[in-house]
Amino acid sequence: MHFTLGHSPDPDDAFMFYAMAAGKIDLRGHDFEHILQDIQTLNERATRGELHISAVSIHAYAYVQDRYALLPCGASMGDGYGPVVIAPSSDDLPEGVRRGERDAVRAWLRGKTVAIPGKLTSAFLSLQLYCGGEGFAFEVVPFDEIFDFVRAGRAHAGLIIHEGQLTYQRDGFGKVVDLGEWWKNDTGLPLPLGGNVIRKDLPPPLRLELSEILAESIDYGLRHRAAGVAHAMPLARGMDEPLADQFIGMYVNDYTRDYGDAGRRAIREFLGRASAAGLIPEPKALEFVGE
Repeated sequence: MHFTLGHSPDPDDAFMFYAMAAGKIDLRGHDFEHILQDIQTLNERATRGELHISAVSIHAYAYVQDRYALLPCGASMGDGYGPVVIAPSSDDLPEGVRRGERDAVRAWLRGKTVAIPGKLTSAFLSLQLYCGGEGFAFEVVPFDEIFDFVRAGRAHAGLIIHEGQLTYQRDGFGKVVDLGEWWKNDTGLPLPLGGNVIRKDLPPPLRLELSEILAESIDYGLRHRAAGVAHAMPLARGMDEPLADQFIGMYVNDYTRDYGDAGRRAIREFLGRASAAGLIPEPKALEFVGE
């Protein structure tokens, strides 16, 4: 059977799907059309049920639960790290902001414009939770254009995802807050950023089979790391191989192989807090393939 498979044009996703794309594992008679699009676009497509399998933000999953079930593998979890709010220079930030004091950061953000990578991203929802419901102005900007947008003075700060989390200092920006670090300190849990979902109109045995293929792809990449990293390098914007390998290690790990109890609790906590704050609809019981 033919399936559409959506994922981000990023080295961690490329690494995850390396074995499938390169024919390194048994695809059990199926073929997969790999569709590479930014996460906000994939989130929007998921609301319309367009792809059979797709990466989505955990934030977006609150809006697509009727159409999609979560695959138990393929998660991107920030375990003490995650999306970063950056500003042009940390030297110009108030002292309390430079020290990472939450009240000072929230006060600083009031009245500021933040460039965000999409309204359905988990990065945006985590920043909303961090701000405790206090508003801040924002503008949606493609994730790979946020540095230039802030540098040009079109926003006071930027919400950085993907490889920008490792390169912002090199590119001359200062950190305001690492939202994954804040979440870990506040909850003791990893920050659930992204996951893979599969359409519920596929028969349950087929969903399980496709889930097993994806899990085999992830395991193959982890066993053949150098080859997987080399495969991902064309999508490693501004990163050399060691930095790309570091980035892949941040988001393709044991949580990616399976959410585990901590990962499942993290999703429930994340969506539960957001619902209680009135930021998303009330979440339903999580539905994982094979459970």
